[in-house]
Amino acid sequence: MAKLRIGLIGLGMAAAPHAKGLLDLKDRVEVAAAFSPTPARRQAFSETYGFATCEDAETIFADPSIAAVMILTPPNTHLKLVRRAAEANKHVLLEKPLEITQERARALVEVTEHAGIKLGIVLQHRFRPVSIALAALIHEGRLGEIVSASARLHNWRPQSYYDQPGRGTRARDGGGVLLTQAIHTLDLLVSLAGLPEEVRAYTATSKVHRMETEDLAVAAVRFASGAIGTVSATTCAYPGYPDEIDVIGTRGMARLDGRRLAASFHDGTEISIEDEAAGGAGADPMAFPHDHHRSVLADFLDAVEDGREPCVNGREALKVHRLIDAILAAAQSGQSEHL
Repeated sequence: MAKLRIGLIGLGMAAAPHAKGLLDLKDRVEVAAAFSPTPARRQAFSETYGFATCEDAETIFADPSIAAVMILTPPNTHLKLVRRAAEANKHVLLEKPLEITQERARALVEVTEHAGIKLGIVLQHRFRPVSIALAALIHEGRLGEIVSASARLHNWRPQSYYDQPGRGTRARDGGGVLLTQAIHTLDLLVSLAGLPEEVRAYTATSKVHRMETEDLAVAAVRFASGAIGTVSATTCAYPGYPDEIDVIGTRGMARLDGRRLAASFHDGTEISIEDEAAGGAGADPMAFPHDHHRSVLADFLDAVEDGREPCVNGREALKVHRLIDAILAAAQSGQSEHL
């Protein structure tokens, strides 16, 4: 089968793991051009990875041989770029989050649906081997009926991280720790346990950081099944710890702790699985292998070739946006928020 030709738009911090994944999958995909408005970034990217670059994103959109675009730009640019991709009839692999508000995120998804193009979202935690193993335990009924499902993300980001222009602002990023960091863990929680039905929450901007949006968030959640749980997210937890998901069922409990899954069952049996690829919880947010980004890309390529939806498509990603918005709304109102 011919290689899929793809263009990259945005060559900032997020580009590195994607570039490495593209190199790993070079037998299936060809990078036609990569664009950044910054000449120094284009040069550094080309020298590091050997990909051709261009001086205008329109070069990518106007090339009929390019079947897909990978959009790695700040969140507030996503809707405009996806609209242009849809006009050019190109499939889209988009870095999280979808956009800076749920309204813009929904509009983005609808644009791709109306155009009939594939939309994949980079929420790579679903592709961790330990995440897949936990999903299988739940699907097979090994844990029994879920009575509690909780998520915790205790990252560390120094003030220098938020001193970068636009970081942690509503105008560029759309939010703080929930939309930028915890979105990965919360998406995984929703994929495993479903979307909560009710949320009560608190959020804060702590004395640890000078920033516009929240760096602390806690919530209690209730699912339609009656199961309850908690959410805790922060970038104040020095030096940074692996994210955690706990699922308690009527037949046992499973804990996903970064790269390790441990499950214990009422019949006395246990399961323990380790994943070598993990990281990014500390001061360097890019300190992790690119394995799971490669898996996202491979799934996207499969979806385009097979005519199916990517594992994390636009509608799937909208679920975690709904949860994040509900947490923020409940914190602001002091009342329960129903999803």
